[in-house]
Amino acid sequence: MFRLYIYTVFLFAGAMAFSQSAGLPPAEAAAKAQLESSPRHGEWVTVDVDGGDKVDAWVVYPERSDKAPVMLVVHEIFGLSDWVRAVADQLAAEGFIAVAPDLISGKAPGGKGSRAVGPDDARALIAGLDPGEIVRRLNAAARYATSLPAALPRFAVVGFCWGGGVSFSYAAEQPGLSAAVVFYGTSPSADALDRIKAPVLGLYGGNDERVDATVGPAAQVMKKLGKSFEYEMFPGAGHAFMRAQTGQAGANMTAARQAWPRAIRFLKQNLASGSSGVSARDVEIGLLQTTRCRSHS
Repeated sequence: MFRLYIYTVFLFAGAMAFSQSAGLPPAEAAAKAQLESSPRHGEWVTVDVDGGDKVDAWVVYPERSDKAPVMLVVHEIFGLSDWVRAVADQLAAEGFIAVAPDLISGKAPGGKGSRAVGPDDARALIAGLDPGEIVRRLNAAARYATSLPAALPRFAVVGFCWGGGVSFSYAAEQPGLSAAVVFYGTSPSADALDRIKAPVLGLYGGNDERVDATVGPAAQVMKKLGKSFEYEMFPGAGHAFMRAQTGQAGANMTAARQAWPRAIRFLKQNLASGSSGVSARDVEIGLLQTTRCRSHS
């Protein structure tokens, strides 16, 4: 009886860890401080990729007693920064195993990645990435994380800026995905949209004309195809409002405070057991695929 009580307490604690909101990710200037003070365990790992490639990734574990779903975090065009690692930490605070792969691993001088270059050099390296390589590296990171003893065989993706566009496109290439969240990333082509199975949530700044111009057409196509695409544009907010929370005369902070909780609710809903319609077999099949990503931005 006592053992049953303890087991019930553990299950309840795990459920609470996955149901309660833990707050916002930090603004860019506070990212390093959050990483240094976080009670959660984060570590660098090197993941094997198909074809002999390798990708470095930052992994953060939640503080929960039961198994957790996996969240892929796709960095901005500036590479895997402290801010993106702090976002992963915040996702772990929400109950996810967060894994942020460095998609320019091995591309910097000396075979290094984001930690060896500045934002401008990272941007140049990202411009030279092969779309198929991006998919293979994301698949490898998801395969690694969902195989961890503490992980459930369910995963979703969230991306920011360039990574937001990758997140949207990855949904077209990965049938095992439970959900995709796009923070101010451009939408893929109609051909790519046709292949999406997972529900997608898009969150955009109202003052982000280049990105916003791609949202309406994508929404029309997704609706016509019977796909799930929710989106919201936050008035007055600019591009990268989650990182630049002090910008746009307060509009960025307002957007962040509304967008982040909506993203977390969406992810938890679609990663909850049985809610996404994605089985463990779907995940296994999807992660074995190395389909070339046909469109990203």
